[in-house]
Amino acid sequence: MRKPAGPPLSWALTDPSPAAFLLQLLRRARQKQRLAEAEPPDTARMPPSKKPCSGPPATLSPQRSIYFLSPREPPARLGPEFFNQPAVALAQAFLGQLADHTELRGRIVETEAYLGPDDEAAHSRGGRQTARNRGMFMKPGTLYVYIIYGMYFCMNVSSQGDGACVLLRALEPLEGLESMRQLRSSLGKGTSGRTLKDRQLCSGPSKLCQALAIDKSFDQRDLATDGAVWMEPGPPGPEPTVVAAARVGIGQAGEWTHKALRFYVQGSPFVSVVDRAAERVQP
Repeated sequence: MRKPAGPPLSWALTDPSPAAFLLQLLRRARQKQRLAEAEPPDTARMPPSKKPCSGPPATLSPQRSIYFLSPREPPARLGPEFFNQPAVALAQAFLGQLADHTELRGRIVETEAYLGPDDEAAHSRGGRQTARNRGMFMKPGTLYVYIIYGMYFCMNVSSQGDGACVLLRALEPLEGLESMRQLRSSLGKGTSGRTLKDRQLCSGPSKLCQALAIDKSFDQRDLATDGAVWMEPGPPGPEPTVVAAARVGIGQAGEWTHKALRFYVQGSPFVSVVDRAAERVQP
């Protein structure tokens, strides 16, 4: 199954939320380190034999992605027309694209679609609206962040249709991996004191939120207009092969338990759950 053609996507956000406090500290430490590395040597205090040789100045390797921009200078962003598509189409469009949170960066490799009131596994089943799930009924591109087990967060993006959304399940971490490791160690239960492998950083919806410092304060943000959180076109690349499989951990939802509404990049080691049976029947 090939991913439908569509504009590439990346993610960027900055926000002084409680979960982002540690991330801010990590960023400041990294900025100080970069300044120290970029500081030119004091040649006036160096003996002649140790002065730098003449010639063109050395070029520092790039330290920041073009996506790491101040919220006051946002790059071109995806507008409401991108998010205003059915949940299944949006879930597949996210795959293979980029997600950025300041200096943390990853590629989306797994999503789940929730189709609204008729979907027995959706929080909006039966058309019920609550203070908790209000983001699902807001305009496409609205974040719906909810808490599970009283301590972990999951991040969704509303799509076309009342009560429909897409859950972001897993990322392939690309940049800021050490910061992700520290965030996961600080926010995750049972991760303190052990070094997480790259494939363990974002391989699940709650792990993804921990690694990106996403918490309830991001609930109901509008990705198309918010000054602190947005999605933007990313560099094009080959379209991934997409597997359609049953969703994970949805409990007793009747026939909806088995519907192929989870999508992931085939062959990616960063996917949370691989379904070999589903892969064998892919066209």
